[in-house]
Amino acid sequence: MTDVAAMAVIDAHGTVTGWTEGARLLTGHPAEEVVGRQATDLLAEDLPGVILTARAGPVAVRHRDGHRLVLPLTVCPLAGAAGRPAGYVVTALPPGASLAAQAFEQASMSMSVFDLRQRYLRVNAAACHAMGVPEEALLGRSFPDTVADTEHSRGFLARLREVAETGRPVRYESYSGAPALDQERAWSIEMWPLRDASGEPAAVALAASDSSEQYWARRRLALLNEAATCVGTTLDVIGTAEEMVALLVPQYADFASVDLLDWVLGPDEPPTPPDGGVVLRRVAHGSTRPGNPAAALHLGETDVYQPASPPARALLRGRAVLSQAGEPGFVHWLAERNARSPGGRPFRQGAHSMIAVPLRARGTTLGVAVFVRMRHPDDYGPDDAVFAEELASRAAVCIDNARRFTRERATALTLQHSLLPRGLPGQAAVDVAHRYLPSGSLAGIGGDWFDVIPLSGGRVGLVVGDVVGHGIQSSATMGRLRTAVRTLADVDLPPDELLTHLDDLVTHLAADGSGEEVAELGATCLYAVYDPVSRCLSLAAAGHPAPAVVLPGGTAQFLPVAAGPPLGVGGLPFEATERELPEGSVVALYTDGLIEDRDRDLDGATEELRRALTAPAASLEALADDVLKAVLPDQPGDDVALLLVRTRALGADRVATWDVPPDPAQVAVVRQAATEQLTAWGLAESAFVTELVVSELVTNAIRYGEPPIRLRLIRDRALICEVSDGSSTSPHLRRAHAYDEGGRGLLLVAQLTQRWGSRQTVAGKTIWAEQPLPGD
Repeated sequence: MTDVAAMAVIDAHGTVTGWTEGARLLTGHPAEEVVGRQATDLLAEDLPGVILTARAGPVAVRHRDGHRLVLPLTVCPLAGAAGRPAGYVVTALPPGASLAAQAFEQASMSMSVFDLRQRYLRVNAAACHAMGVPEEALLGRSFPDTVADTEHSRGFLARLREVAETGRPVRYESYSGAPALDQERAWSIEMWPLRDASGEPAAVALAASDSSEQYWARRRLALLNEAATCVGTTLDVIGTAEEMVALLVPQYADFASVDLLDWVLGPDEPPTPPDGGVVLRRVAHGSTRPGNPAAALHLGETDVYQPASPPARALLRGRAVLSQAGEPGFVHWLAERNARSPGGRPFRQGAHSMIAVPLRARGTTLGVAVFVRMRHPDDYGPDDAVFAEELASRAAVCIDNARRFTRERATALTLQHSLLPRGLPGQAAVDVAHRYLPSGSLAGIGGDWFDVIPLSGGRVGLVVGDVVGHGIQSSATMGRLRTAVRTLADVDLPPDELLTHLDDLVTHLAADGSGEEVAELGATCLYAVYDPVSRCLSLAAAGHPAPAVVLPGGTAQFLPVAAGPPLGVGGLPFEATERELPEGSVVALYTDGLIEDRDRDLDGATEELRRALTAPAASLEALADDVLKAVLPDQPGDDVALLLVRTRALGADRVATWDVPPDPAQVAVVRQAATEQLTAWGLAESAFVTELVVSELVTNAIRYGEPPIRLRLIRDRALICEVSDGSSTSPHLRRAHAYDEGGRGLLLVAQLTQRWGSRQTVAGKTIWAEQPLPGD
């Protein structure tokens, strides 16, 4: 017995004109025996009356082998001339398949079945409701004949044909309307082939579910992500408002406006909030109609919003206010607009939903933004209000930064100079040249910084960062972040973990004790670690430009680094990238002010940087000067930090490594090997202290650690002893009591060496100690 629906086509005279393979499998009668005969010849008894009235019900037919077969049957008329039936499509399911038919018919999602020529065979109730027509009006008709010629319908038809021709299922998403629905909808559509007994495609089935809620959630998130890069690109109040409007129209609103309190555009501090109407000045607006004819105010004009209007209510409550057509507040607001600008009345026809959201930053109200929908069929909902508040919060921060920069510039300049490093510590892994240029614009001093941090094992940490904004806040935050990076680097965190901790710190700094939103504070940072022994550069970025590398042959390239989110976003991971560099490579780390500017092409500036780095230069210091001259305009629009490092390598003649079996008897063996290595290096004077350090660290690794255990000596600017094992438990100093048998080893190491510490590795941990070379 087959599970495929059996179908027959009967003309108006009761003659069978079509007979499917499913009908043959179900009744045993082949098509050549049935087509041309009267349909009543196949009945085992008279046709029940329910079939004639309801066009559905059980029917007794005679199987070809003679036995009686009762089948649930459905009759659908085929439309002919003058609306008269030209025939019927009869569908019968095998015994026991009625539940499947009910599941199809009663499914909450829209479901349909098409033949291989894209003609309707079955349509369930949900699909009929969405299309606004009964099933009888669709059966037997080609899909293009039932819909308008739109991009959505053309794509739908193309995928129907694809499934019919290839026999492979298709899944995709589409955004369109439905004839019977008054709103645009997003659909998740899945199509798959229905196969006959031989496995060949016999029809195409589809199911479409309404995914509008998920679609708009993704759109809101995408807009917020886009806002992070395109709103607040300059410290200009009006420019920021215009960027916000441009982001939302037409993607999210048919009309948008930004009105600010007058004091925001001047040097004054916020006045006491008024008790009556609120006076606001229009600074930006936009519309889907050319020329913005629906605007009741011209740019620069002021208006008084009465307390009952949605914008005034939003300012009073400090939250977004939703208003729909028919509500008193909406009607009153629209009447005010029409009274002020009668010429724009025709262009406001169809306005049906609006959001008024206050622009608040650091607890201060700056103005209000209004979003209106006219052509867009969907009303704003609660999720839209949350989105509007988040977007307005980001925009308000940018506006407030622009308001504050003039007053803060002088103080920020002094603070900036006091926080930037004046001299970089000595280390042997890289040669360093650095430059810092404050912005020449009125935006003020920013939060760019750089640093070079000596690490254990002869390695070095390289840092370049940029705090969002300018002025005292940015300079102070830069100082905090620089201190935090040094603290985190001191515990030898890998680059991706260091940025994760730094991201948490920025989040806490933004919200700690001030009530400010996290979005009001942000930063980008790039942290890299270079190991002169392995010549490996490991780095991770938090929304920061990728560094450039110039190889010894003169070839320049930009490292493919996962950008990661800016600091302060939270909840998103950072990824580390590793690259082995030849000795003598030059790595250029910089802030975005070097290549990004509103009047410059980013690709062109990046290419200028690449060429400048490959140009001949007498020294690293000269190369730094040449890069700034070649790449920067006469008046840079942002602060610039540039850090150039030329890598060095520690060859095998300066590094010695031993694998240590986990046997206490091996302590004496590796101690002797270390002594012999120091003698070969001409460091016999350091042998006594080194023997004690090796004995203590190797003994602890054997006793408390896990294999594999490895000892490494490095002769650099200092003599470095490292012992690694597979345990992640770090040691700590403690004061041993008089009768304790142990506990004094690490204290002895700390007293005999210049410094010591531990760092976590992928395989466990490494304990290290440094002692000065003889004669230092």
